Amino acid sequence: MHFAYILLGSNLGDRETQLQTATQAIGSLGNIIQYSSVYETAAWGLENQADFLNQVLLLETELTAPLILENLLRIEREMGRERHEKWSARTIDLDILYFDDEVLDSEFLKLPHPYLQQRRFTLLPLCEINPDFLHPILQKTNRELLETCPDLLEVKKYKG
Repeated sequence: MHFAYILLGSNLGDRETQLQTATQAIGSLGNIIQYSSVYETAAWGLENQADFLNQVLLLETELTAPLILENLLRIEREMGRERHEKWSARTIDLDILYFDDEVLDSEFLKLPHPYLQQRRFTLLPLCEINPDFLHPILQKTNRELLETCPDLLEVKKYKG
């Protein structure tokens, strides 16, 4: 069995429903064994847009990382995700943050996620689930990465 940490994000439409729909679809890829709280976060990268709802799931699965990615992209398409501009508004965004402690650098998939350590909206929910998980390249825990994260954008638990 493999363990994949998956980040969900949405800032278009009914954001809560988008996360719930994506979570149900991801559940068909294995067994979701942990859920972080949902966080509301200012947009990162392309900041002039609506706030995001973000959440991290821990998926136990028999699938490989490339197969997980293929399925996440399919879920995004089925949920109406359109890719126009990098970091633009989206109905749903699904990213693999970690896959076991695998390191991969291919044209289509980079593991761990290359921006993970630069984003509070990723690190806060990751720390909620597993603060002591060790980044296999940087050799720092999620907690240590959060403590040194350069991102100062506001990230708060979503009240709903």
